Amino acid sequence: MTGYCLFDTALGACGIAWRGETVIATRLPDETREETARRLGARTGAGAAPPPAAIRAAIDAITALLDGTPRDLSGIACDLGESDPFSAEVYARARAIPPGETVTYGDIALEMRDKRLAQRVGQALGRNPLPIIVPCHRVLGADGKLVGFSAHGGVAMKLRMLEIEGAEIGPGPGLFGDLPLAMRPPH
Repeated sequence: MTGYCLFDTALGACGIAWRGETVIATRLPDETREETARRLGARTGAGAAPPPAAIRAAIDAITALLDGTPRDLSGIACDLGESDPFSAEVYARARAIPPGETVTYGDIALEMRDKRLAQRVGQALGRNPLPIIVPCHRVLGADGKLVGFSAHGGVAMKLRMLEIEGAEIGPGPGLFGDLPLAMRPPH
């Protein structure tokens, strides 16, 4: 059975779609719950339904992570759909980044043989079918810059997710180190 549902998180109403006990899509909050549901349903062809036990467990883990409790989501069964092999490898590497840690697009590209692939890594993550489970928000631009986030709210959403996880961004604490990341002056 294919279905989807919305669930409340610290970020707002997120969505998850599944086939059987496998996640086929996730969605960060859009401007409204209705928009999130419409986009998730249109992308997957699924209808609203109550989640089976494995999907309920995935929802609970995602919700806990977005409430600030470190959770490893790598055990959630996922189907990346029609992702090309390069993108699938990028997603696998992103899934290995622990909560609260970050890497750069270049770091992933270097792991994949060639730092010049950084732009392709960014493009693959921009098409990520499973945000949160494939934590593309943990991947930063060169020198730890917050760039490129295709979810509603853009880089501000990425920053909020990293703050929830307690990620350190940029150099260590300085004069403004006790301020929330969104309030710190640029480096």
